[in-house]
Amino acid sequence: MTTLHNIHVPILVVLAGSAFLAMAVAGCAARSPVSSPTCSISAGKAPGADGFVRRWLILEPIRVNGQLTDSDVRAAVKKEYFPNQLTIIPHDGDKVTVGGTELTWHAVDTNDYNVNLYYFAYGLGKPTSNVLFWAVTIVNCPQKTPGVRLAIGSNAASVWWVNDQEVIGIYGDRQTVIDDGVSKRLTLEKGPNVVRCAIINGGGATDFCARFLDGEDRPLKGFTVSVDDAGR
Repeated sequence: MTTLHNIHVPILVVLAGSAFLAMAVAGCAARSPVSSPTCSISAGKAPGADGFVRRWLILEPIRVNGQLTDSDVRAAVKKEYFPNQLTIIPHDGDKVTVGGTELTWHAVDTNDYNVNLYYFAYGLGKPTSNVLFWAVTIVNCPQKTPGVRLAIGSNAASVWWVNDQEVIGIYGDRQTVIDDGVSKRLTLEKGPNVVRCAIINGGGATDFCARFLDGEDRPLKGFTVSVDDAGR
């Protein structure tokens, strides 16, 4: 896992108030010029008191037209960019090919409530505007938990799935607001539950956040989040 510490001042200005990330690069072989390495993603990560999911697998950005209307976003997420994109459970370092370009999945931790996708892409030398990000995580529940809701925010538009069922989408050019979109009541199964999202950014800053709310709309806790088989 690569912890990003030493950020150049111009980037800090752009990213003020955003989450700092810890990126797990396959085998910890890759080294960013603005990072210092650590390596531990096998254990499940519990949410904090606020319930936010802070561990994700994120695919390097895919270039799209960046339009954020409902119909444009729906068309973008329905397009097949790589095989099994709505069912795949990737691992850190896995690769897919999109339009002749090889893209890598990265395990990412955030120390804040949100995941800063601008920082993620910029640090890898990837585009940050007119792009689509895929993100996946595994929520491990000690028991079956009915009546919960997925609460999300994103900059900009996003669509979300839980256990392969689409549960919510938000559209338009928007800032990330906590609990900006809240799904209908759903059930988390005992054991692993797959949470998947697609975030589309037209330009500028981009990030997202997600947590589950219990039957009384309080942050759900008591679960762990993992991004590899060992943590499930």
